[in-house]
Amino acid sequence: MKIGFIGLGIMGKPMAKNLLKAGHEVVGYDIVKENVDNVVAAGAKPASSAKEVAEQCSIIITMLPNSPHVKEVVMGENGILEGAKPGTILIDMSSIAPLASQEICKACEAKGVKMIDAPVSGGEPKAIDGTLSIMVGGDKAVFEQVYDILMVMGSSAVHCGDIGAGNTTKLANQVIVALNIAAVSEAFMLATKAGVDPQLVFDAIKGGLAGSTVMNAKAPMIMEGNFEPGFKIDLHIKDLNNVLETGHSVGSPLPLTAAVMEMMQTLHADGYGQKDHSALAKYYEKLANTEIRKR
Repeated sequence: MKIGFIGLGIMGKPMAKNLLKAGHEVVGYDIVKENVDNVVAAGAKPASSAKEVAEQCSIIITMLPNSPHVKEVVMGENGILEGAKPGTILIDMSSIAPLASQEICKACEAKGVKMIDAPVSGGEPKAIDGTLSIMVGGDKAVFEQVYDILMVMGSSAVHCGDIGAGNTTKLANQVIVALNIAAVSEAFMLATKAGVDPQLVFDAIKGGLAGSTVMNAKAPMIMEGNFEPGFKIDLHIKDLNNVLETGHSVGSPLPLTAAVMEMMQTLHADGYGQKDHSALAKYYEKLANTEIRKR
C-alpha cells in the first residue's frame, strides 16, 4: 500500500522505516531535507510538499511537534487538503491539543477527507522497535480500516472514542509519565542523601507496587547521569501546556501537573530543554546539591 508520511524527525523516521520493512510504499516529506534523505535511503520516495504527498497517497500519516504545525500542514498553503482526494484518510499521530484535533477534523470533513487522531507513547526506542502504544480517536470504522497499518508501528492500538479522544488519552499518559519521573527522582534523592545506594533501592523495589515501566526506563539513565533524548524536556513542556489548557477548559484540577510543569520550566531556563525528561532529576540535584548516582 502507498502511504504518505509527513514529519520524519526522531519519531517519524523509524516509524516510516517500519512501514517500509513491512512492504509498504512510503512517500515522505519533512521541512528538514536530511530527514527526507535518510528515509529515501531506506527505500521511500521523496515529496516536495504536503500537497504533493496528498496527491499521491490515499492514506497519510502526520507526525509533527504541536497543534500549529499540524494545522499548517493540513490546512495551510501547499497543505494536505489542497492535494487530497475525497476518501483520503489522515492519521495524525502527533501529540496535540484535543480541541485542535477536532478543528482539523472539521476542515478535513469539508473536503471529504476522513481523519483520526492517533498519538503514541513509547519514545524513540519503541518507535524503532515498532512497539509503540497507540491511542486513537475518531470514526471506529476508519480505525478498523487502518488498524493493520497502525500495528506495523505499534504493539497495541486502542480506539478511545470520538475525534480528540486519542489526544486526551495521550495527555493523561503524559501526566502519569511526568509525575512518575518526578517521584522517582525525589525518592532516589532521599535514598542518596540518607546514604543508601539508589541502584540497590531500584533493585529492591522495581518488582513491587512502586515498580513501573517509567522507572525501569528512566532510573538507570538518572543513575548514570545520561540525559540524552529520548523524549525531550521541551516536548514534555509542550504536552503539559496542552494538559493544563485542556484541564482548564473542562474544569479538571491539575495541581500535581502544574507543579511538575514548573520544575520543567526551571530546567528549560537552566539549559536542559533539549535533554531527556529523565533530567527532571537535575531539578532535585540542584536543590540538594547532590547527584543521584549508583555506587
